[in-house]
Amino acid sequence: MRKGPSAFNIASVVVGLAFLYAPIVILVVYSFNASRLVTVWGGFSTRWYVALFQDAQMLDAIWVTLRVGALSATLATVVAAFAAVALVRAGRFRGRTVLAGGIYATLVMPEVILGLSLLLLFVSVGLPRGFWTVTLSHATLTLAYATVVIQARLASFDRSLEEAAQDLGCPPWKAFALVTLPGIAPAVAAAWMLAFTLSLDDLVIASFASGPGATTLPMRLYSQVRLGVDPKINAVSTLLIGLVATGVIAAYLAQQHQRRRGAR
Repeated sequence: MRKGPSAFNIASVVVGLAFLYAPIVILVVYSFNASRLVTVWGGFSTRWYVALFQDAQMLDAIWVTLRVGALSATLATVVAAFAAVALVRAGRFRGRTVLAGGIYATLVMPEVILGLSLLLLFVSVGLPRGFWTVTLSHATLTLAYATVVIQARLASFDRSLEEAAQDLGCPPWKAFALVTLPGIAPAVAAAWMLAFTLSLDDLVIASFASGPGATTLPMRLYSQVRLGVDPKINAVSTLLIGLVATGVIAAYLAQQHQRRRGAR
């Protein structure tokens, strides 16, 4: 007879989940705190959300962050898709090791080194630092993560489906677009979501690559936290948690829908 989980295993799971999610729950709860002191509960209130939407600098930082995240994630995902195809289907071509090493280097390279390298690159080519340098820097940072996700799915994809489409007269590029790409769409969406989330989270590289008019939300929050914790920080953090959670749930539901369609 199969035994259920032991008390030790249950306690380990509870402690692990509490360690991971208790700070997030506390942050969300205190975002509705009426008191200005973030450690003293003064009653339920939405005053800090109202104050947040009246803070022009904070709203500008949010808008910059969302634009940078969306554009850099899209750029990284497109390039990652081509890189994954080259690594999975092109065989042992000359330069494959250099390509793979260049892509995956950012997985192990400290962000300080990457940020400094990008800064030196932008200075050497005379590119003024601003919105587009931050976007390119975040695309460079997230490219490796997107490539790993797409490459793993593409390697397990049944290529005979694409070959069948080519046997019926479909050109290779069209067979890939109409057969393979819809099949790996959940992985592509997951790669985009991961790249977008990493872009929202980045502070180090954005600090090196940003310029006038390109202050991201992490940079704004960091500068304010050094002067004291403003309750509006809890409010904007709660909104970001809700945004990311909504995206993850949407990606999961899309993946489940894709699996149900494939099982029919």
